[in-house]
Amino acid sequence: MKNLTKPELKEFLDEKAAFYEQPKFIEADPIQIPHLYTQKEDIEISGFLTATISWGNRKSILTNAHKLMALLDNNPYDFIMNHSQNDLQTLEGFVHRTFNHIDLTYFVQGLRYIYTKYKDMESFYLQFSEEENFQNAIHHFKQEFFAPAHPIRTEKHISDPYKNSAAKRINMFLRWMVRDAKAGVDLGIWDRLSPSQLSCPLDVHSGNVARKLGVLKRKQNDGKALSELDNQLRLLDSKDPVKYDYALFGLGVFEKF
Repeated sequence: MKNLTKPELKEFLDEKAAFYEQPKFIEADPIQIPHLYTQKEDIEISGFLTATISWGNRKSILTNAHKLMALLDNNPYDFIMNHSQNDLQTLEGFVHRTFNHIDLTYFVQGLRYIYTKYKDMESFYLQFSEEENFQNAIHHFKQEFFAPAHPIRTEKHISDPYKNSAAKRINMFLRWMVRDAKAGVDLGIWDRLSPSQLSCPLDVHSGNVARKLGVLKRKQNDGKALSELDNQLRLLDSKDPVKYDYALFGLGVFEKF
């Protein structure tokens, strides 16, 4: 497949992206969690927390994401802003891999800090994003999110692009929030930001497929690889480069490409 011309590659990936970006995609994907809500803040918070635990077995991710929403009374924004110390005790026992109830407690506090200071997450990203991408905004988001006192161990659950991380989970969250909702998958509630700024949620599946197609040469799935992949995808579609996440992910997960 590496011998495809640029037009052939674009045609191939455009077709695959359109094939996988369908409402049925939601059925087995963590994006179904923010789709449960209608209020902007609930969509943001449920999406952010779900993306945070989106690694490992997809069935386990979905099970635990639903549990997490139930612990927040299925009303995440109200819980974040109005919880009492007793309410936080109800979070005890939650665990998804290395993300446990202690981490969750400090994530609740971090979110309340962000919403108190910036009104909503979109306003934060609008303030700190650069024209070409969200890497600077993600870096500053991590700094601000952990401004309240917290255990150092909890910091590992938000990646920092400035430390050469591909930041797969938070880039996936940003895709959910920013890309247009017309296909029925992404939510598109952040209309003051542009899909052209998004970066691909680079993981083992999308990385392997990208290498087989010749659009990624770097072997590690790190920040440098993400920059390389972003540059290539922007050559295929400068306005909406991350639509190709559907193609790369679908080819890897569903077609074992």
